[in-house]
Amino acid sequence: MMTGCSGYRLSRRAALNAAAGTFLGLSVRQLLARAGADRRATAEHVILFWNGGGMTHLDTWDPKPGRPTQGEFEPIDTSVPGVQITEIFPRLSQQMHHCALIRSIAGTNGDHGRATYHLQTSYEPFPNLQHPGIGSVVVHEREGWGDLPAYISISAEAPRAGYLGQRCEAYFVGRPGERDPYLAFPAGITQVRGNERLEVLARFNDRYARRSQRPQLQAAQTSIEQAVRLMRSPALRAFDLEEENAALVERYGENEFGRGALLARRLVEEGVRFVQINRGGFDVHANAFPAMRAHGEVMDPALAALIEDLAASGLLEKTLVIMLSEFGRTPMVNKDAGRDHWAAVFSCFMAGGGVRGGTVVGSSDRNGEQPHDRPVQVPDLHATVCYALGIDHNKEVMTPLGRPMKLVNGGEPVVELFG
Repeated sequence: MMTGCSGYRLSRRAALNAAAGTFLGLSVRQLLARAGADRRATAEHVILFWNGGGMTHLDTWDPKPGRPTQGEFEPIDTSVPGVQITEIFPRLSQQMHHCALIRSIAGTNGDHGRATYHLQTSYEPFPNLQHPGIGSVVVHEREGWGDLPAYISISAEAPRAGYLGQRCEAYFVGRPGERDPYLAFPAGITQVRGNERLEVLARFNDRYARRSQRPQLQAAQTSIEQAVRLMRSPALRAFDLEEENAALVERYGENEFGRGALLARRLVEEGVRFVQINRGGFDVHANAFPAMRAHGEVMDPALAALIEDLAASGLLEKTLVIMLSEFGRTPMVNKDAGRDHWAAVFSCFMAGGGVRGGTVVGSSDRNGEQPHDRPVQVPDLHATVCYALGIDHNKEVMTPLGRPMKLVNGGEPVVELFG
């Protein structure tokens, strides 16, 4: 005789599936991710280091010592027993107890443009539709604090906000530490006279807006309001690196990347939600090893100083730091001592924002050619960022043409990263 509610009974097949790590068609990993969809956010800010050109995974986060694909660099031990990275990151290696690695990203595109679009938006390119970058998604769901823009891109333009609108566009900083000439009245225009002109412009735009419903007008007005608020805000001092002492600037690196990392720290201290620092030069089809050594000399001190300072101030606990590129490089070194495009597997560096330090998710095979275990899809990375910030990555938003679009194109958070 059977008793109890039949809705709680498991069939033999379901019991076997559960034992194999699935339940009702969902993996345990998916169940954990969905159970955490409404979890309390562990991150409030994101700093994304975007390395354009396709950064080699084998010469950075996923060394293969003794294999024919190793290249010129030796692996070095880190502050986490058993976790090694390559010798180009000696300072950062001592901060790995704060950091995590994903070594099994399974890409789909070996073309720079398509891969960049996919990695930064979670969507494949589609005609006549601009999908928003992950920074725009974050600020759409999580407003910034204070007068600074919620989303700031340093050293290069960020992906456009697409159908999320002007409010979610990134504010562009060309060279970190230099003043933006557009955030001050031109020479010869006093503060009083400049404010009078702004008032006239506001009245003109208001009258025109009553006769026109064009979205371009609203976008332009949003830009003007954001610029004026920033121009008048004391928080503008966050962009001025001259406030920092010379020893600190030198510790990060007296170069554009080092200044960008230092500026990113100052910006999240002021409440900026999403900061993207852009660096190119990773398309190393020839002479890869001198190029990557030079990259390491610039990136290593800046990343190590940033992680160390965020940890010391307590801000690392709520700031998710990511370093990512559009794909990896070929495991075998080519005839020009370089590595070519390789999307089949590559790596990602992360720290803070609830990520468990010392964690390594997934692995590539012996030669770094394919994922060996725990393949991570590109949309999974976006879902993971949303997970850390307490954002439902499956949420739908409507485009101006009334088309529903998910914030992230599928994917599940990489929950193993989190405690």
